[in-house]
Amino acid sequence: MEYILRTNNLIKVFNGKRVVSDVNMNIKKGEIYGFLGPNGAGKTTVMKLITNLIKPTSGEIEIFGEKLTNSSFEILKRMGTIIEYPVFYDKLTAEENLDLHLEYMGYHDKSAIGKVIDMVNLKNIEGKAVKDFSVGMKQRLGIARSIITKPEFILLDEPINGLDPIGIKEFRSLFKMLSKEYGMTILISTHILAEIEQMADTIGVIDNGKLIEEVSMNSIRESNLEYIELKTNNVEKAAYVLENILKIRNFKIMDDNIIRIYEISISQSEILKNLVSRDVEVEAINRKSSSLEEHFLKLINTF
Repeated sequence: MEYILRTNNLIKVFNGKRVVSDVNMNIKKGEIYGFLGPNGAGKTTVMKLITNLIKPTSGEIEIFGEKLTNSSFEILKRMGTIIEYPVFYDKLTAEENLDLHLEYMGYHDKSAIGKVIDMVNLKNIEGKAVKDFSVGMKQRLGIARSIITKPEFILLDEPINGLDPIGIKEFRSLFKMLSKEYGMTILISTHILAEIEQMADTIGVIDNGKLIEEVSMNSIRESNLEYIELKTNNVEKAAYVLENILKIRNFKIMDDNIIRIYEISISQSEILKNLVSRDVEVEAINRKSSSLEEHFLKLINTF
């Protein structure tokens, strides 16, 4: 198995405090890796370490099979990044900013500028200075800059910040396409768990500077049980019917209105019929499965 990135006991100390502690990441070639964690967990710091913006206190970073050092310029040329907020020459246009980027990256295909602007769906920008762009437009331009040289490895720190739901959907499709069709490896940090659930092949969860889990999304999906969620205004009576009439033992009262039934061999229609016939008002009944969000919150609250 080929790895694009591996870190070994990565540690970063600021002012006597460990903000990154013994992080061991393993990102496979061509995958989308979702990097999750609460604000202040250390996600951006790890991404700055990987891109050589800051140096580790100890530990090693290996990219494309080579150890990252102070002179790893060729390695960095093979990468595209957005770290924190994308910064541009505000008085220049999008095209001029991208042209400058190509110059200092030593990438001489100028036709890539128009292609990437179309790819990120950046519209109505002709002759407009970047200072007049909206937050969402700047984010689109940042993503365009990160992919314009067709890098092998892309690091995107909260790349869908400032985008509307349509924009988020567009970039979800774009990132999946870049991974599957172009073979690009993408590391994405985000707090929008529902989106990363639809994109990622692997997730890494960091909290208080420690990588507490690294697991494939398939493993999460396979380990999460399906259940039937019942919403009612009388959970006590509903619970009585479930336990004593339907003989269901594996259920849990979540709050004053919600019951989760984990014994799904009994159909929703059978449950509904028995509840309604005993005057239990049912507001909703749906089959669901545990989400990445629930997995993430359970994991964070355990540590």
